[in-house]
This record gives sequence, structure tokens and C-alpha cells, in this order.
Amino acid sequence: MIKTLLIANRGEIACRIIRTARRMGLTTVAVYSDADAGAMHATLADVAVPIGAAAVNESYLVAERIIAAAKDAGADAIHPGYGFLSENAAFAEACAGNGIVFVGPPASAIKAMGLKDEAKALMEKAGVPVVPGFHGARQEPEFLHEKAYEIGYPVLIKAVAGGGGKGMRRVDKAIDFDDALGGAKREAKAAFGDDRVLVEKFVAEPRHIEMQVFGDSHGKAVHLFERDCSLQRRHQKVIEEAPAPGMTDGLRAKMGQAAVKAALAVGYQGAGTIEFIVDGSKPLSDETPFYFMEMNTRLQVEHPVTEEITGQDLVEWQIRVASGEPLPLAQADIAINGHAVEARLYAEDPDNGFLPSTGHLHVLSLFEAEGIRIDTGVGEGDDVTPFYDPMIAKVIAHGETRDEALDLLSQSLVASIVAGPRTNLGFLRRLVDDPDFRAVRFDTGLIDRKLGTLVSAAPGVREAAVALGTLRLIDREQERVETERLNRSNEVYSPWSVADGFQLGASRVTAEPLVVDGAQDAISVEWVDGEPAVRVSNPEDGEEEIEADLIDAPNGIYVLVDGRQFLVAARDPFSVDLEAADGDAVIKAPMHGKVVSIHVEEGQAVERGQKLAVIEAMKMEHTLTAGRAGTVLEVAASPGDQVGERQKLIVIHSEE
Repeated sequence: MIKTLLIANRGEIACRIIRTARRMGLTTVAVYSDADAGAMHATLADVAVPIGAAAVNESYLVAERIIAAAKDAGADAIHPGYGFLSENAAFAEACAGNGIVFVGPPASAIKAMGLKDEAKALMEKAGVPVVPGFHGARQEPEFLHEKAYEIGYPVLIKAVAGGGGKGMRRVDKAIDFDDALGGAKREAKAAFGDDRVLVEKFVAEPRHIEMQVFGDSHGKAVHLFERDCSLQRRHQKVIEEAPAPGMTDGLRAKMGQAAVKAALAVGYQGAGTIEFIVDGSKPLSDETPFYFMEMNTRLQVEHPVTEEITGQDLVEWQIRVASGEPLPLAQADIAINGHAVEARLYAEDPDNGFLPSTGHLHVLSLFEAEGIRIDTGVGEGDDVTPFYDPMIAKVIAHGETRDEALDLLSQSLVASIVAGPRTNLGFLRRLVDDPDFRAVRFDTGLIDRKLGTLVSAAPGVREAAVALGTLRLIDREQERVETERLNRSNEVYSPWSVADGFQLGASRVTAEPLVVDGAQDAISVEWVDGEPAVRVSNPEDGEEEIEADLIDAPNGIYVLVDGRQFLVAARDPFSVDLEAADGDAVIKAPMHGKVVSIHVEEGQAVERGQKLAVIEAMKMEHTLTAGRAGTVLEVAASPGDQVGERQKLIVIHSEE
């Protein structure tokens, strides 16, 4: 049995692995970058070893540093978690070459399944159905464009290496293919160091159903049933559940047999996932067609839902199999118990295209109860940095039925509070309660079809939230003034020392200058009998009443309404926004990131909607476009620059 385990990862998955390893009596070793020196995973492990700078290509992706850390700590095994080096065959070989157990499949299996084109060819040979498309080696843009035409639009461009939606683009028209191909290749290169892609037919109403498989070193393999991961945005999973709703015994048996066949075809060992595309245009039946999409040769982010319905600890299975033990259970001994659903809570801004959000976690209160499991790698007081995946936590609910599990998950999301970085908490709440999702009328396109409903707030919510934040700012200022008055004077009841808005005659009205979510604003406050009041009205619905949590922070008041966050801060009334004073449009970085490309130059005329720049954040590309027509006055950034949130990039002058 393994004695000392190094976890070559960070955040939630590192913490999750450490907890199981310590329960099994193993000594745990964490690695951390400069940005993670005080991170939860580094403090939770028995030993923590620094491995370099914040950037992943200078720390978590440097195999030599991971191996050196393992040797220095006396680790006899390395668990890669997911992401980073988890599907890197060279890293698995390096572990073996240094006498260190790699808690994962052999390098040969990673190679066989790690490249989507070769994996699909292998599956075709093994008799597993695959999606029609081009999975060959040629990568010339003109050739791929021609293949897309032959396959027939819509098509999906996918990175040959990696996963997680990175390097993936759906293309509906031939005119858009070249831009999509370029973006997919750049994103794939940044995320996986490999810009090769494949092109395949896009199934119009697909459901994403995957099978959890496990193999050992004794030639045995089993599956632990399926997970439905169809609720996705930009090809990234948002909510996962097990078992798949509507699954029949016959279809489950077919998919399970195909998954085990795929694992045995490559001599698989450890945890793996066979991902299938299933036709979701009609209810599932024993005859529903399914197609092999790819294999993830690692533990999946969504593995907790499988653990909840089977009662098995998959990390423990990984460690035992890596230690040479046979599989803990035979296929006949693995059973489904109830239903489990997982929601991924991310630091991202749904109101701004789901751009990653960073900052200090002033409050992180996640609701826990019987049937609720929280997997996280951060705590209240930690910072969400721009360097890594923005996941805050995974919230998992388990019940006897699907409805019970969804009700539990909804209850947990409603009762949870996060203040600091913007999050997708409100979006998740609405998604879990969506009537079509509840009624199993969904496919991978559900979120895109309903995005407006899932993201938008009721009319007047922002105005009401700003009013509440303003009143709290006034209260806080009055408390400060009152404290100062008591400290400097013994005239407690002097009317000259009262810090309110009382005046003789008509009530007093003041204009309070504010900064709301980084933008200048103002609100009118009426003082009635010395007390501040703000009237909030909506022409359509009348006065808007909301329930909100108000969080005091050094940088203002966080007003939380139905999972949405508004930051209301006082503004110096004498400050001037010089950048906007002349009416020019200042294009700012929407988040911390790296400038990939600049597509305009000074003096150039641009049209509304024209591409200006591309920024990469957390390994995803984001395109900035012109909000108006005009002339480029200034280009303040260059490709390769690291930029901060709201940093000026481009200035456009317009006569509008």
C-alpha cells in the first residue's frame, strides 16, 4: 500500500484527495505556487512544498518540479487530480522512471485515449459507435474547411488534446469557420500546448451522458453507472446528475458494456470516464442511439454524484488500484441508491457574459444539511485569483428520488451567501428550478435557449439594491461620526453634534454620489424627521420590494439579492471621470488576463460590433468588440501584456 502521497494539484480537488488519503492513514504532501502559499490545500496537508511562480507554466505544469518535490518529501506516489498534468503521458512515464507510483492509468492508455482523433479511430476498431467527422492528422485550414463542408453544418471544432470545453467551437455557417478555427487552435495551444483539432458533426439535440469506469492491474474492469452532464454553457458542465433521468435498463446495459469494452481495449487502470453523445430529441429508450465522444483518463470534476449513488469513495479506489490491489467490487455488487445532483459554484459574472471574477471572499457561507455535501478549496477570507480555474465549490445533493435531490440542492443554493467576487449563484438557483429541466425536457442547448431568463433580474432590482446599499452607507457614516463625536466631546445631547439630516421647514433632499459596481452613479435621498429615505419605483410594477443581505466591507456595501451581487460605495463628489469627460468610449479589460491579440490601430475607423481585441483569462478566450462606430484614438496595450480588471486598452472617439 502507498505510504506517502503527493497531490500534484490545488484547490477543491487537492483538498478532496487529501481528506481521503488521511482517512486511509497516508501521509499527504501538497505543492503550491507563490499565489497559493496560504491556500487551503497547502495548510490541510501534512507537508507542503513550494514549486514556483503563480503562472501554471511556472509551477503546476512543470513536471520536473513536481517530481523533485515528491523526492524531497519522500513520497512514493503522486495523485494528479484533474486538469494540469493528470492526462499527461510524459508525466506518468516520468513518475515511473523515478520509481514513483502514478495514481492513474498507464502512460500507454493516456496516449491511446488522450488524443481525440486517435481515440475515435481506436473505438471504431473496437466496435464502439463514434460521431461522424474528420479525425485525421491533416491540419491545414483549407483542408479542414473542406472537410467541414463535406460533413455538413453545423459542425463542432474540438481540440485533439484536453477537455473542459477549451479549444471547442460550434460553427453553423461556412463563413464563420476560419475565425472559429483560429480561436479554437489558440485556446487549445494555451491550455494544452497542442493546437491540433478535429471536426465532427454537431448532433442537434444531444444529451451528454458519460459512464464511470474503473480498471485494475489484473485485467478487470467495471462501470459505476452513468452521469448526465447535459446542462452546459460554452461546452463546460454546470450541473451534473446521476443516474441519468429517463435512462432505461436496456440502454444503461448497452452503454455500460461499450464503456467497459473501451477501457479493456487500452488495458485501462484506475478511474476513467467514457463520454457519450446521446440523441435527446425523444425520450430515452432501449434503442436510443449513442456515440463515443471521448475518454477522460482521470477522475472527473463531477465524480461526487457517482460516489453518492453508489456509496463508494472513488479516490480510495484509485489509491488501492494504484497500490496493486484488485477492484474493491465486482460489477454485480455495485448498485444504485437514490439520485444525486451537483452544481458548480464559480466566481464569474453571468450579467457580463460569465466572465471570470476575482477578489476577496468577504463572506462564504454555504448551506449544509443532511443530504448536502460541499466540496471546496477556499474559505471565507481567501482570495480568488486570476491565475486558476474560478471554481469556489461544488454543491452536491443526494435524495431518494430526483425531485428530492433537486429540492435539496435548490434549498442549499437559496440559503448560501457569497460576497466579494461575483458568482453564478443566482443563475444556478434559477437553473435548478427551471420547469423544463425538472420535467426532463432538456439537452445540451437548454442553457443557451433560456439564457435571458436564467440571467436577467426582475425589473427594478438594481435600483432597489442601490437604494438599500445607499441607506446602509449613510447609517455607517452616521455611526462613524457619532463615535468620533463621543470621543471628542462630553456634550452628549448637544444639537450641534447630531449627525442627521434634520432641518426646519420642508424635508431635506440630497444627491448622494456613488460608485456602483465600478461605475459612477448617484441617488436622491429624502430626509424625513432626520431619517434618510429613498423612494424606489418601477413604472410597470410600482414600488419594488426585495429581500437582500447587506455585507459591510472596506470597499463598500455588498447587496446580495437572489444570488446577484451589487457593490455600492461612496464617491468623492469632487472627483471627475476624466476618461469619459469628452464622450470617448474607453474599452477596458473586463477581467484580469493576458492580451492575446489587438485587431485595430490608432487612426483606424471601426464599426459597431467590430472585433477590437482578444483577452485570455483562466485559459479561455474572450473577444472585445466596439460598442459604437468611430475612430481609434489610442491603443494602450499590446499582445502578450498582462492586464488588470478595468485597465484601459483602447479608446474610440465617436461623433454619436
